[in-house]
Amino acid sequence: MMGWCCSGICRTLAFLALLFPPWERGCWGLNPSSGDLEKSPHSEPDPWEVLHRHKRSWVWNQFFVLEEYTGNEPLYVGKLHSDVDKGDGKVKYVLSGEGATSIFTIDENTGDIHATKRLDREAQAYYTLQAQAVDRLTNLPVEPRSEFVVKVQDINDNEPKFLDGPYLAGVPEMSPLGTMVVQVAATDADDPTYGNSARVVYSIIHGQPYFSVEPKTGVIRTALPNMDRETRDQYVLVIQAKDMVGQMGGLSGTTSVTVTLTDVNDNPPRFTHKSYQYTVLESLPVQSVVARIKAADADIGSNAEMDYRIMDGDGPGMFNITTDENTQEGVIILLKPLDFETKSSFSLRIEATNRNIDSNFLSLGPFSDTTSVKVTVEDVNEPPVFSASLSKMSVSEDAKVGTSIGRVSAHDPDTSNSGIRYSIDRNTDLERFFNVDALSGVISTAKPLDREANSVHNLTIFAIESKDPMEIGKGIALITVQDINDNAPVFAIDYETLLCENAMPGQVIQTISAVDKDEPPNGHGFYFALAAPVAGNLNFTLRDNKGAFYTSQDDFNLNTQDENCFYTTASILTKRGGFRRREQPVYRLPVLIVDSGSPALSSTNTLSVRVCDCDSDGVALSCGAVAYTSTGLSTGALLAILGCIITLLVMVLLIVTMRRRRKEPLILEEERDIRENIVRYDDEGGGEEDTEAFDMVTLRNLNVIRDPNVRRDVTPDTPTFFHYPTASRPSYKSLPDNVVFREFIWERLKDADVDPSAPPYDSLQTYAFEGSGSVAESLSSLESLSTDSDQNYDYLSNWGPRFKKLADLYGNSDGTGVFS
Repeated sequence: MMGWCCSGICRTLAFLALLFPPWERGCWGLNPSSGDLEKSPHSEPDPWEVLHRHKRSWVWNQFFVLEEYTGNEPLYVGKLHSDVDKGDGKVKYVLSGEGATSIFTIDENTGDIHATKRLDREAQAYYTLQAQAVDRLTNLPVEPRSEFVVKVQDINDNEPKFLDGPYLAGVPEMSPLGTMVVQVAATDADDPTYGNSARVVYSIIHGQPYFSVEPKTGVIRTALPNMDRETRDQYVLVIQAKDMVGQMGGLSGTTSVTVTLTDVNDNPPRFTHKSYQYTVLESLPVQSVVARIKAADADIGSNAEMDYRIMDGDGPGMFNITTDENTQEGVIILLKPLDFETKSSFSLRIEATNRNIDSNFLSLGPFSDTTSVKVTVEDVNEPPVFSASLSKMSVSEDAKVGTSIGRVSAHDPDTSNSGIRYSIDRNTDLERFFNVDALSGVISTAKPLDREANSVHNLTIFAIESKDPMEIGKGIALITVQDINDNAPVFAIDYETLLCENAMPGQVIQTISAVDKDEPPNGHGFYFALAAPVAGNLNFTLRDNKGAFYTSQDDFNLNTQDENCFYTTASILTKRGGFRRREQPVYRLPVLIVDSGSPALSSTNTLSVRVCDCDSDGVALSCGAVAYTSTGLSTGALLAILGCIITLLVMVLLIVTMRRRRKEPLILEEERDIRENIVRYDDEGGGEEDTEAFDMVTLRNLNVIRDPNVRRDVTPDTPTFFHYPTASRPSYKSLPDNVVFREFIWERLKDADVDPSAPPYDSLQTYAFEGSGSVAESLSSLESLSTDSDQNYDYLSNWGPRFKKLADLYGNSDGTGVFS
């Protein structure tokens, strides 16, 4: 049997061992099944059994350890001992379970258990361990495994904490005394079953005398009645929770409670002034804001909402007042136009009333207030006003230019009564059909009118103040053009009338109608008849829609006033049968149409009737003239025309071929004369002294040309096929400058003429240089007055045909140069 001893009980047992001899003392053992303490079978009778009548049961499977032990040595927990252990060291004690070896250790020889670490009951309240005695040599159990619990005994090491703090709460203002605000709660992590470590009481540290807290429940209540939000709307309380029932040495924690007084409607609206004055312009548009007034209300939210109304005033229907929901202002709105000349001021009485009235505070009312508002109208310079905004007029279509149609009238509504000038907005009369008299306002025609082009004219009339042209009034003149009978009737459509060859006499081949651009008051009515040239024809006749026949215009009296003689349609009928396309493919009938106007107008319209080959059902198969093989051009005429066309084509081909074969000259004739470039030389610059146009070294060292066959101005793509012998080149050293240049240019020209690979042009710079100290000197006329007029111009004859006229005028002999 294994005996367990905790620290306090083992000390008691040690004391008892001193009182009784060893032979009188037995060994306490623990029954693994019951856990009761029993005596060893070999021990002497125990004196405790003599003293006590019943056997006492001891619970040895629990040890207690204080938490937060702060000693330097390991904390002694208890002792394990087995009856098998004779003290000879053969038994070894082994400990296992929660915290074994890490928190709890056991002396394998003595069985003493120690705690090596500080324990925290709030982290773990108890530990379950298993103990066993084993043979030291074989490690075999000498007793079964026993389980015991080490409970951590609590101490007051945790202060109360408000887990839900800080708190926010609200209570209506003007609440009675003792109204509950909020309940706070603090928790203590200590063991509530052991001592007073977890028993908490509440107190208020800050927030008196407005609020109080119940010590046991933590309920916060109002401590003063009728607290006013408008005076102070927020309070911050500090609540303390202390354990150990608030006794000395207890731990405490605090939290804050922010209490907000919520609003109630306990303040009526009040206007800050008993009367208000506002000034507005008489030109203020309708539905504009005239003024804004506001009644002050100390409440907020829905308790400050109010409605405004006009109780009475001297301008009924002129104004209205509404509430601006965002600002709770009363907005006065204009409903009718203002007129300073009619009424210059208005007086209104306005009432403001709370929208949501609390019946609990009616004694603080009334919850409404009134004020007076005076609106003064300020005069402005208004534009002229027409006596009628829309003036309707009418004019006949045949009215002459300058005919008066009507008159518009406007006046200045201001007291100054300025003069008025009238004009037409030409955007509404682009073609300028009308004029208006600037002073009288009389509207007259300016052009002939055409109802069919425009039957109604909508004119905008300007009325302009004479003193202030910027003030312009607008009126409308609606002019209707009255119709006259000035348009003759015509066919309603272009008719395509087909007549079958097998048509019978009296057959209707076409029904015709007419249209008239005019608008007679009683509707259109027309008289139809065949025109005089075909009135007595034997082929067709005309019938109106009521059955009367008219073969000519003479059958109808144009001066009749009988409305029944006028119809809207007429029918064309055949007088005979046996029509043949070969005889006449088309018949043209002139039809006379007369309208019912006064005076009546008429027109003659031609109806084309085509003769067709029809089937048995009267459906046209083919119409028009029949082609004859014997008609047309003869074969000889056709051959003659064809021969002419072929001849013309051959001539055109020959001309084109000859033009293509014609050889173009390498250099155009007008460019053959090199001195033509002198005429085109536009740079007057320094005249003959200008040496920048060409490299003078090339011209003055002509005898050192390395390759005479290569052009000096451009490089040809292919080498020349013509070569001059070197000996044939003349020596230029003894020649004057002008001869040197001329001969050099001439040589270059001959090279180009006989060289098929040379391009057909020369450098313009080559011919532009006049030479230094030439006989002709400069051709410029800038220095003509300063030069000697007695000169020899014989050299002009050597310059070619273009200078022949100059040579004849100034020279004494004919030229013999190379260009002669």
